Amino acid sequence: MYRSHALNFMAIAALASILAACGGQTTTTTGPEPAVIKEREKNFKVIGNTFKAIRGQLEKDSPDLAVVADAATDMNAAALKIEGYFPEGTSRADGYDTEALPTIWEKPEEFAKANTMLVDASAEMITLAQGGDVAAVAAHVGNIGKTCKNCHDTFRLDDKK
Repeated sequence: MYRSHALNFMAIAALASILAACGGQTTTTTGPEPAVIKEREKNFKVIGNTFKAIRGQLEKDSPDLAVVADAATDMNAAALKIEGYFPEGTSRADGYDTEALPTIWEKPEEFAKANTMLVDASAEMITLAQGGDVAAVAAHVGNIGKTCKNCHDTFRLDDKK
């Protein structure tokens, strides 16, 4: 009788170990490594930080347009990398902890167009800052903001609502 209880206990313990090892994971194992998600998040942090740097300069009495040009150059370089950070199978719908909506892959032409708008807007900011016209730079920062907002509204989960 004791041996029967011991065997049942061992069987239950083994089953519990197997279930614990599964851990209830919801991520796919067929998609690319999640490292690409971390890289794209870092890339977007660069874009956000450069935008803040540009706006920070414009809040000063005497903005340093060299700082604006440098920040816009970094923004442009990061914008040029965006499309490479969104391989198929790395959305929220694929089980990853990301704000990337499936719309990115459902409407790739629109996503590419939104990315091109940021590339172009940041390139224009470089030109304006190097030209030394603070008023033109200040006017154009709104265009970059609209470009970012358009992409966020369409392709990014807004979990702060």
